[in-house]
Amino acid sequence: MADQISDAVLDAMLSQDPLSRVAVETLLTTGLVVVAGEVTTDCYIEIPDIVRRTVTQIGYTRAKFGFDSETCGVVTSIHQQSPDIAQGVNPGGAGDQGMMFGYANNETPELMPMPISLAHKLAKRLTDVRRANEVSYLRPDGKTQVTVQYEDGKPVRVDKVLVSTQHHPDVTQDTIRADLTEKVILPIIPESMRDDAMRILVNPTGRFAEGGPAADTGLTGRKIIVDTYGGYSRHGGGAFSGKDPTKVDRSAAYMMRYIAKNLVAAGLAEQVEVQIAYAIGESKPLSVFVDTFGTGKLDDEKIADLVGDKFDLTPAGILQRLDLRRPIYQKTAAYGHFGRVDPDFTWEKTDCADDLRSAAGL
Repeated sequence: MADQISDAVLDAMLSQDPLSRVAVETLLTTGLVVVAGEVTTDCYIEIPDIVRRTVTQIGYTRAKFGFDSETCGVVTSIHQQSPDIAQGVNPGGAGDQGMMFGYANNETPELMPMPISLAHKLAKRLTDVRRANEVSYLRPDGKTQVTVQYEDGKPVRVDKVLVSTQHHPDVTQDTIRADLTEKVILPIIPESMRDDAMRILVNPTGRFAEGGPAADTGLTGRKIIVDTYGGYSRHGGGAFSGKDPTKVDRSAAYMMRYIAKNLVAAGLAEQVEVQIAYAIGESKPLSVFVDTFGTGKLDDEKIADLVGDKFDLTPAGILQRLDLRRPIYQKTAAYGHFGRVDPDFTWEKTDCADDLRSAAGL
């Protein structure tokens, strides 16, 4: 919820001024939204209006849900980006230092690890069922988790499925479990990955009537592992939401996913992790490292050289390649930034696979 608000603010600014520099954070607690950060832009937006509209879209529209978009307080504290940072970014340098990672494997059609792929699809299905009123007692808060059994590095079965969802306080646990099994879990978990030993857990504490900011303070950037690969791959630590694409925490992570996915789609490896590092104000990366975990058709060093030859890894090159100066970010802030079928998610294209395969001599 905090991530979606931060990215909604970013989108509003990019829609008016594509060169906006934005780094905003959102804090949510009982009855209150706080938006703070650094912004340099030529546009003007009403941040409280954007906050209320986003909260309404998520579904918190009544006080008995634990949060009300019409009556919640909204506090803003926005100031200009530091000139010390700007003097490095303006000529095309990276907006921060750090490491970013991208990952892909061939476990699923979207070239994502199966556990996080299924978890994201379950979360989306849970929301769709609620919004369609197929299960009338559901409320906006919810989360999912999937445990997959592997043999020889390959997924063979789903072992456990966990769905926790906020609900009307008068609904029984047996009803919730039966409805979510039928309408959410079984439509998503492939029949080929299910067996009689698969365990389904729904609201394992037995009750989840109180949810949202009234039950748990929210903060932008808390779910970076859910945003990416579910812990299957490494993470550099930088969150994505609320940051414009000059921030390499976001744009370089998208680019690394793009490269990793194209390498797997090209058949150069069954799984690939690509790491890059930047220094603030420097346009060229400090390092590029590729790990195929022993599945590469070429040595990892040769694949890394191929990446350096085929891709412009400067911040400006990434912005141009992936066309990132667009108001596309709010929808990235739920159900994962990767593995999504959406034309706006340019980092999910595999349009370089043929070129990489040819260049590798495969």
